[in-house]
Amino acid sequence: MNELEELKQRVRVLEDIEAIRRLRNKYFRCLDGRLWDEMAECFTDDVSAQYFNGEFKFEGKEALLGFFKMGLTDDLLGIHHGHHPEIEVTSETSARGTWGLYNYLIDKKNNRGQRIAGMYQDEYVKQNGQWKIKSIACNQIFQENWDRNETPSLKVTLRGTPQYAATPAWRTKK
Repeated sequence: MNELEELKQRVRVLEDIEAIRRLRNKYFRCLDGRLWDEMAECFTDDVSAQYFNGEFKFEGKEALLGFFKMGLTDDLLGIHHGHHPEIEVTSETSARGTWGLYNYLIDKKNNRGQRIAGMYQDEYVKQNGQWKIKSIACNQIFQENWDRNETPSLKVTLRGTPQYAATPAWRTKK
């Protein structure tokens, strides 16, 4: 391989890694914003997923989205952060990645709080020029729960609606 071809390949790998980062960030944004139609774009039709150290397992996009819809009700406020990605492009159409997870949830109905730390291990495939999540394994390191009533001064103040999670207009223009 000549120097120019090697450089083209290295640039392609960097572009693929950035596209996978954006894909994973979209997953988190859509999860917190409950943007299910847009989130569906993140997955292959045959995605497989397991959460909570394998306690919950799903095969297929519809089953996975059903799990999210059931679990993230209007009574929950939450934010999911993915950190420290380690992405390895294994071919022109496949990759894998590991992400740290920080998740903070507030159950408004029961006035409970929950903090979760964990690790995502993903497999990705490129279909029709777009990277998709093919498999997810999310394993918890710890989960912390508490009664928010035990801290009388603790309040949740909303400064708007979850529209912050919607795709920005500048991203939808072609």
